[in-house]
Amino acid sequence: MTTTTPSDVSMALNAGLSVEGITMYLFWIGTVAMGAGTAYFWLMAGSVPRAYRSVMIVAGIITAVACFHYFRMSGLYIEQVASLYDVNGNRIEGAEIGKFPTAYRYIDWLITVPLLVLEIPLLLNLGKKGKNLFRVLVGASIVMLVFAWIAEESVVGSGAWWINYIISCIAWLYIVFVLYTKVNAQMATQPPSIVASLKTLRLFILVGWTIYPVGFLMALAGPEGESIREICYNIADVINKVFFGLVCYQGVKVLADAGRDAGQPPEEILIPSSEP
Repeated sequence: MTTTTPSDVSMALNAGLSVEGITMYLFWIGTVAMGAGTAYFWLMAGSVPRAYRSVMIVAGIITAVACFHYFRMSGLYIEQVASLYDVNGNRIEGAEIGKFPTAYRYIDWLITVPLLVLEIPLLLNLGKKGKNLFRVLVGASIVMLVFAWIAEESVVGSGAWWINYIISCIAWLYIVFVLYTKVNAQMATQPPSIVASLKTLRLFILVGWTIYPVGFLMALAGPEGESIREICYNIADVINKVFFGLVCYQGVKVLADAGRDAGQPPEEILIPSSEP
């Protein structure tokens, strides 16, 4: 485990608004955004209908796990940026970042992506009937991540790099297919606010997740390309974790507000269920 010292941070700040500097700042922003999201989601869990409290708890777990990993990733990246400069703060000619926090990132995704797709059956309030949907989504997401990780560890532009990247993309497209075909019947039984949230979540996975395969290809741009890849990943993670949770909250908050208008506390609000 690496430990970032004040001197590392001071030296890394010489990067300014270079590609490496922007990447470093985005690691910091990601850490703060994930931490703030965790606090918010857990604080709001008590204000939503009982049937949907698990949605908010899981949203907070996602951002809490990501916050820890972003803290570790930012420390590693700061050390690498600091190594690019001499004691006078001048860029060392020919110096490049030699190590990226790839392992931390994929460990984070292997934990958080299955939890992200879990939010779909939780919002659908499927109960035990949601197990099959969850298994399918989790299985596809693990295939997507494992092959993407193998691609990341392969030589950039090699046959293995491209083959594993394509398999990962196919798994992602399968997730999109499942969400746009197999959940329509269950969505038809849900309150309008939940349907609206689910439609937005599907767009996150269809459009928001596009940033990841696009960012992956940035490695082809040379030494700075890998830092640009990290910029893409960092922006995508904040959108697809923090804003994903906010969309979930917005859907259940409307139900809670409607119940309060009717004089019902959140735990007594009746939620339509897809179970017979």
